[in-house]
Amino acid sequence: MKAKMTVNKNFTISEIDRRIYGSFVEHMGRCVYTGIYEPGHSSADSNGFRGDVKELVKELNIPIIRYPGGNFLSGYNWEDGIGAKAERPRRLDLAWKTVETNEIGVHEFTGWAKEVNAEVNMAVNFGTKGIDSARNFVEYCNHPGGTYWSDLRKKNGAPDPFKIKTWCLGNEMDGPWQIGHKTADEYGRLAEEAAKVMKWVDGSIELVACGSSSIDMPTFASWEATVLDHVYHHVDYLSLHRYYGNQKNDLKSYLAKSVDMDNFIKSVIAICDYVKAKKRSKKTLNLSFDEWNVWYHSNENDKKNEPWQEHPPILEDVYNFEDALLVGCLLITLIKNSDRVKIACMAQLVNVIAPIMTEKGGAAWRQTIFYPCMQAATFGQGTALTPIVDVPKYDCDEFSGVPYLETVAMHNGEKNEVVIFAVNRSQDETMEFDVELQGFNPTTATLSELAGHDIKQTNTKASSPVAPKDGTAKVSGSVVSAALKPLSWNVIRVGVK
Repeated sequence: MKAKMTVNKNFTISEIDRRIYGSFVEHMGRCVYTGIYEPGHSSADSNGFRGDVKELVKELNIPIIRYPGGNFLSGYNWEDGIGAKAERPRRLDLAWKTVETNEIGVHEFTGWAKEVNAEVNMAVNFGTKGIDSARNFVEYCNHPGGTYWSDLRKKNGAPDPFKIKTWCLGNEMDGPWQIGHKTADEYGRLAEEAAKVMKWVDGSIELVACGSSSIDMPTFASWEATVLDHVYHHVDYLSLHRYYGNQKNDLKSYLAKSVDMDNFIKSVIAICDYVKAKKRSKKTLNLSFDEWNVWYHSNENDKKNEPWQEHPPILEDVYNFEDALLVGCLLITLIKNSDRVKIACMAQLVNVIAPIMTEKGGAAWRQTIFYPCMQAATFGQGTALTPIVDVPKYDCDEFSGVPYLETVAMHNGEKNEVVIFAVNRSQDETMEFDVELQGFNPTTATLSELAGHDIKQTNTKASSPVAPKDGTAKVSGSVVSAALKPLSWNVIRVGVK
């Protein structure tokens, strides 16, 4: 099979916002407790955070982390997580039917995030809380001092503001499963008034309004349009959430699910631009795809959990090779929409549908999906280039006209390189892939490939067979060539003058 991509230095999509390679930490299952935080672990630092997990998170090169939820958020009192740990209340978390100890709160998490070189995308409770709690939280985190909440932060050990820039206005408020579920008008009015006072406290912050929790919601599109009618001039982003699974064990359809993500993004862009036109606004609203991932492996196990435990295992998907290929396709899709998607957070970071797994008291290891995430965040910088791709296509049960190749290229001027991400969806054919780089002067090329594994192969604490290996790429004039193996995730780095 042959495929060709042409990119031109002058035909660009957008400068890539590094925050599209973000992640998500929720007080859910073992993401926080025995995930990032486990006092007594052999690698734990003086604050109880696991050193082995910190090193893996640094390796992922994550720029921003959404916190503290998720469904957990809609019943969370941020005040429970400040002050002396011994005096913090234990609460029932109704979202996941567990007990929250509140050992970790805003002070501990922001300190940890700084150590792993990530910003915090802080979320505020719009389920059981609202305007007053939101403005107080911004004051506590960001105001320099001389007021009740900012001085309380100082008293609690943080003399300097946390300077949290990005704030989410609730979580999935369209969902009937959500604590404090609201209609679009109810949420829109609350978000509008809260956004106003939050920005009055700190005019430098950016705000993310809740879009539909899924394109499958019966209120999808009307929810977005109604909410944006209220908040369009007060917020900076609209959120999207989407998860994928291979419940039918249909590989062709599964690896094509990035088509669904692309359609979802473009639909939400259309709604945002409709409201822009309706309001005769000059402002263009961008998107925060702040929950996305593969999620389906753990569904049956989660039904067995007894309620009211402390941090029981929840959503602990063990990912395989085909999951890594789809994650690669989804990352490429986010980059191809980087003109409007400025933030994206893979849900979640550790143990809970995550690239990193841990054993309580034991090892931490990289799941299969770790590698596309790490390589995208590390090498997917600079300007996304408009791809013109010529490749055969296929039809499957869920989609028609699916290209066998999912690919995008980026120009990193600082490093003098063009980086190409490519997934060969073909199950049995090697793809002879040529990339014509117009306006560049390519000199050298390297290839890293994730290929050659059984589609159900997993990584474990004992062995990690699914990992990238070096391949071969060649330069001839303005053309870079590589043979992409069947079912493979590929990173081609091209030095350019």
